[in-house]
Amino acid sequence: MRVLIFGDTHIPERAKEIPREFMDYLEGFDIVVITGDLTSERILRFGERLAETVIAVRGNMDYLPLPQSAKFRVEDFRFGVVHGHQVYPRGNREQLENIATEMGVDVLISGHTHLPDIYYGNKILLNPGSMTGVWGGGAFSTVPSFIILEVKGGRMQGKLYRLLNGEVVAEPFSF
Repeated sequence: MRVLIFGDTHIPERAKEIPREFMDYLEGFDIVVITGDLTSERILRFGERLAETVIAVRGNMDYLPLPQSAKFRVEDFRFGVVHGHQVYPRGNREQLENIATEMGVDVLISGHTHLPDIYYGNKILLNPGSMTGVWGGGAFSTVPSFIILEVKGGRMQGKLYRLLNGEVVAEPFSF
């Protein structure tokens, strides 16, 4: 099972499009998860072209009729999805783990920070960062990033893809 995880595109307000350098990597998915702040129905339709199943949640900048949270299952793993604006400070792992516990999930996927984060503590926390690398309200700039996750035989393996100096760099991880 291949899962594409991305979010915080902010198209068209902050970015015009997803970086073309990513397009060669965006095919062959069973599920697409969008962590919110799409800000355009166009991005939802883009996700629907990539996989039959799209799970998208509403971010704090979205006005699309999307849910605040979602849950899904892949093999024995229970996944939850929230945008992440529910916690302060942004990206607070302890609060995100508490949300995962409240949702009854093993893995919580979130966004909002625009910075990727892959963390394994009491729960697995995955944040793909911003697929367009746009400003996210902090005092820093980000680079475009997304995650591809593969779940097979009770194992999760993934890669965090980032666009650095015009090159796509993949950083593997597994649980």
